[in-house]
Amino acid sequence: MTFEEFQNSLASSAPPGDVSQYLQSLWYDAKGDWNKAHSVIQNMEDRTASWIHAYLHRKEGDIANADYWYRRAGKSRPAISLQDEWKNIVQSLLE
Repeated sequence: MTFEEFQNSLASSAPPGDVSQYLQSLWYDAKGDWNKAHSVIQNMEDRTASWIHAYLHRKEGDIANADYWYRRAGKSRPAISLQDEWKNIVQSLLE
């Protein structure tokens, strides 16, 4: 799936069936359902899930919690917009 195809899937009422839980979480986030995005990712503990978890808490405005998850992901909180971070994460998952 390309980034453009993923973006186009946002017009649907459900995420594509063949995407990872990571992308499902980001799909729900892009649809404005932070709670669903968080529930999809919250029990996953790997570095990728931690990156998404960090992004979601940054978006929520809980910076201390976000920084904790960025550390677990082996990353620093980026100095870019939330939209750019979302795009970066999605693109990295689609590579």
